[in-house]
Amino acid sequence: MLLQPEFLIIDSIQTVYSVEAGIVPGTVNQLKFCANELIGWVKERDSILLMSAHVTKDGVIAGPKSLEHMVDTVISFERNDDEVRFLRALKNRFGSVDELGIFAMSEKGLEGVKEPSAMFITKREGETPSGIANTCVFEGSRAFVVEIQALTVPAKSSMSRVYSDKIDSARVARVAAVLEKRTGLRFSDQDLYINVAGGIRLSESAIDAALASALHSARTDIPLKDGTVILGELSLAGEIRPVSRLKLRIKTARELGFSTILAPENDDGATKIRSVKEMISQIIAK
Repeated sequence: MLLQPEFLIIDSIQTVYSVEAGIVPGTVNQLKFCANELIGWVKERDSILLMSAHVTKDGVIAGPKSLEHMVDTVISFERNDDEVRFLRALKNRFGSVDELGIFAMSEKGLEGVKEPSAMFITKREGETPSGIANTCVFEGSRAFVVEIQALTVPAKSSMSRVYSDKIDSARVARVAAVLEKRTGLRFSDQDLYINVAGGIRLSESAIDAALASALHSARTDIPLKDGTVILGELSLAGEIRPVSRLKLRIKTARELGFSTILAPENDDGATKIRSVKEMISQIIAK
């Protein structure tokens, strides 16, 4: 019987091997050879091929990285510490990579999150504790308000360390250095702990001002004003620089009930901040 599948799933491509490419599965030669054979086979039958692959502990594609140029689309299925799953396209030969799918794992399986814009905000009763700052980021074409959490404690050794897996540690160290230089608040003798509520990873420069606010609040133990969202890129000179799609960020924050928006431009009623010192004077709760 000749097999004519419409949809073929290989789980996982690292376990497939051919004796023509050696006897050890998972090697680069095996991956390329087997993937090429499978792609040719489904093209002859006008079928769809889906190859799953393992990732490293850092969440990046391992051996199958060498197959990216051979396929039409690379889709990453990520998870955070909760039951939330993120589906994003890292490569799409026939469409956009600007969309992000957010799903929650339930007893019935994966279900789409109806209000993703509010899922990364922690709902509290009473005052917001120190070390908490909100900002608005883009994942694909969607805007989300996210909560950045910071904690500073005296360094346990002669060298301070940065503990941050949701924001790049180098970015955290740079923002802390700018704060120390421009405001005189010392961070060089502190261990810095950074987290993002909801487990989403943040990489865009628009989070710099909020990260600086969270660090300042944690170091001084002074909470920020409630209902505040902070936007802006922080330069080494301590300037707050403009960010892309500012109006949409402000609109999203206001729709979620945030009354005070601090941004490098006073678009749509946002309070303009030009430097880190101006920002600190605005964020401290009185």
